[in-house]
Amino acid sequence: MSGPLSGIKVVELGLWIAGPAASGVLGDWGAEIVKVEPLRGDPSRLFRTMLSRNRSDNPIFELDNRNKRGIAVDIGSDHGRRIVVELVQSADVFVTNVRPDSLERAGLDYPSLRDVNPRLVYAQVTGFGLEGPDADRPGFDISAYWARSGMAHLHTPENGTPPIMRGGMGDHPTGLALAGGVAAALFHRERTGEGQMVSTSLYRQGVYTLGYDLSLVSSWGRCAPVTDHATAPSPTANSYRTRDGRRFWVVGVEADRHWPPLARVAGRPDLIDDPRFVTAADRAVNARELVAILDEVFATRDLEEWAEIFAGEPDMFWTPQATPDEVLADPQLRAAGGLVDVPGNNGSTTMIASPIDFHGAPSEQRSHAPRLGQHTREILSEIGYDEPRIDDLVARGVVAVDVVDD
Repeated sequence: MSGPLSGIKVVELGLWIAGPAASGVLGDWGAEIVKVEPLRGDPSRLFRTMLSRNRSDNPIFELDNRNKRGIAVDIGSDHGRRIVVELVQSADVFVTNVRPDSLERAGLDYPSLRDVNPRLVYAQVTGFGLEGPDADRPGFDISAYWARSGMAHLHTPENGTPPIMRGGMGDHPTGLALAGGVAAALFHRERTGEGQMVSTSLYRQGVYTLGYDLSLVSSWGRCAPVTDHATAPSPTANSYRTRDGRRFWVVGVEADRHWPPLARVAGRPDLIDDPRFVTAADRAVNARELVAILDEVFATRDLEEWAEIFAGEPDMFWTPQATPDEVLADPQLRAAGGLVDVPGNNGSTTMIASPIDFHGAPSEQRSHAPRLGQHTREILSEIGYDEPRIDDLVARGVVAVDVVDD
């Protein structure tokens, strides 16, 4: 094994995306992950049938569950809960996004597991936090991260309808945040010998993501208005459509610095000193008129032609608006480390990488996500169970072994 967390043992009791994403990042960083699933499996396995009835692979599940070994356990049973506790006894980290009240009833809350393993780093994702009136309220990212945080509101133009959030868009940054917290807690344990609880929530991550706006509201009582393309106050930070139907963005965040090069790119240097558009304030007041002028100009050429023109004006930053297919075909994505090849029984599969690289202790991808219960026997034998005892647990429905996914 390789990576900065090589040798760290993690037990994950996770569902859907946020919890598994956190341990998935730790696995990418070299940690050894044991994924504990219910006998029917992590519900994110259902993405395969939810999105396609004709595919045998499950890329959404694979993304967050590669590099893990899996055990299927009925934690509703006394013996099933005991197995989880036995796994935690020799673990460094426990990661979960199961609701706190459920964990407490099962005896898998932090105080209970701390008594078993005082050096344990207990990492928990919730919807809305561990305290307060909504502490036990279920929270998916579309509710806690997107809607409740204010993010959906600030992406909704006046009299418009809010866009639907893309799948997992809040879960993945929340999982990454928790992984960072785990790393810091492990560093603290290295210095002090003490474990601790680390927590975050989808709600907190959403609010932090909106920190730009919410800080303004908190301090000044207002935030930047919600605008659309036609009313964006700065033409130097907007999107435009080309003759061939493509879109690109100009990223001139210093409005007065970037306005002259944008006008030159558009072939309209006469606009630079036009009284309507001289200052950033002028351009904001006359934004609709100026955006209409630029729309007309940029619709006269194809994207490839505009790319050549932008190349001659290095002071005007811009980027094409890529489709998913273009993102995956972009050579920069591979060069930047955004894709990884994950080995499996039938060769390697290219997947999206988690977004942190360690140049002094690089990690390697080790395996595809486990089949449900694939490593149940192996993991139980490692904590002292012999084959007859494992067979008995299987017969009694406490654990499941290598369940075939229909």
